[in-house]
Formats: sequence, structure tokens, C-alpha cells
Amino acid sequence: MITTLLAQGVRLFTGAQARWVGCVPDPRQRIYFANHTSHLDLVLLWAALPTPIRRRTRPVAARDYWEKGKIRRIMAENHFRAILIDRSNITKSNNPMGPLLAALAAGDSLIVFPEGSRGPGPEVGEFKGGLYHLAKSQPEVECVPVYIENLNRVMPKGEFLPIPILCSVCFGAPLHPLPEEGKPEFLKRAREAVVRLNRA
Repeated sequence: MITTLLAQGVRLFTGAQARWVGCVPDPRQRIYFANHTSHLDLVLLWAALPTPIRRRTRPVAARDYWEKGKIRRIMAENHFRAILIDRSNITKSNNPMGPLLAALAAGDSLIVFPEGSRGPGPEVGEFKGGLYHLAKSQPEVECVPVYIENLNRVMPKGEFLPIPILCSVCFGAPLHPLPEEGKPEFLKRAREAVVRLNRA
């Protein structure tokens, strides 16, 4: 009940509208990957999914932000079911891909932000390699590009209080890594799919 009310509150506050221009809402397993300009990106994309899909979808987020304070930690763990990763101490024994691959193997969908960290504005930055490794590990899982519009104006980088403003979450056509496609080519194609949604 609390999780449903939270999702409704986020949509009401931001005026967010989900636009499915390249696919339809579907409970099949997917990796949703989006641009990243605000700490609220995770919350908004998660809230934009229909309830049955949202229940099987786990956002991937930075541990250093979401474990800073009791309320954030409870929200991340109990309501978003987020997979928190440590960005500052990546080693072979502390590989952030492990929990993500385990979630995919368990049948969950994921929300990821391939830029890694938030950008200062609407321009989509270069993608890091994690998305490629996830897609290659589960080639049957659809990778769905998502463009989040205006959220950097709701909670700009460096700000602590959100500002109500209309946002949109645009879902594009799924893609898969091609057999002959290397990591740079796939990441470039995935980034371009997100960028095109800004004009959809």
C-alpha cells in the first residue's frame, strides 16, 4: 500500500507522463536504461511503470547516496527494492555486476543509468560498459531505452529540495546486442536510442 501511494505521489508531484512510443508496457523481463540528470531519475522511472511491472523491476542505484540517512535507506531497500552498488571500491571481489546478474537470473527486470553519474544538463553522456555486459549475459532480455525529460529542472544537481514541474518518461523500441557487435558499437547504438527519444 505504501509503495503504491509513493508511486502515485511521485507522478502527481512531477506531473509525469509515461509515453510508450517504441514498445508497450509488458511484464516480460527487461533492462530499462535511461539518461541520468537527477537523484530522482530512479524514483520517477520506477513510478512511471504500471504496478504489475513495477513489482518485478529493481532499480540500480549508488550506495553512497541511498544509504545516507535512515529514510533514504528504508525507501531504497523496502519500497524501491533497489540494488545498491558501491561506486568507490570496485574490485574483483566487490564487482557490482554480481548482484545485477543475480537479479536477472532470478527473473527480475532492472532499471540502470549507463552514464554512471548524473550529468549537469539534458545532454546524454557516454555510456559505461555495464549495460553491455548485462545485455550479453542475458541476450533474450529486452533492453528498453528511456528518456527522462525535465527532471534535471525538478531537482538540479547540487539542490536538496525538489521543484514541481512537468516531466515525461519516454520508452523506446527494445534492442539486443547483435552477434557481431562489440562493446563500443553496442553502447553507441544504445546511447543514440536514448538521444532519439528526446525528439520523439
